[in-house]
Amino acid sequence: MPLDHRVPHRPHGAAILTPSRIAVTEAESVVLAALWRRGPLSFVSLIEEVKAAHPWGDATIKTLLHRLMQKGAVKSVKEDGRQRYHAELSRDAYVAGEVGALVDRLFDRDPAALAAFLARPSIVD
Repeated sequence: MPLDHRVPHRPHGAAILTPSRIAVTEAESVVLAALWRRGPLSFVSLIEEVKAAHPWGDATIKTLLHRLMQKGAVKSVKEDGRQRYHAELSRDAYVAGEVGALVDRLFDRDPAALAAFLARPSIVD
């Protein structure tokens, strides 16, 4: 019997490996999204931007930011005497990784199957 090499279902919030090999959790992607939306931000501005979308505490956001920096997905640069945070992982690379995981998990690693699914007329229950 051949081995099944499909990627198992990824639990809600579990990390995936993006094409650039950086594992990003769903929560970490919220911090990245703030940087993709607004560009480089100071710590205070980043906290405000994330809190506008999620009711997380400062410590939670700081932890997520620290993890992203350890992974190389975000970097801190001193500009005009202030630290500003920049996304090093592009949104395109992140999206490609998410779509690839979806294709692997739900469409047997066949991108054409995903395209065919998306081209179908909508089915409403």
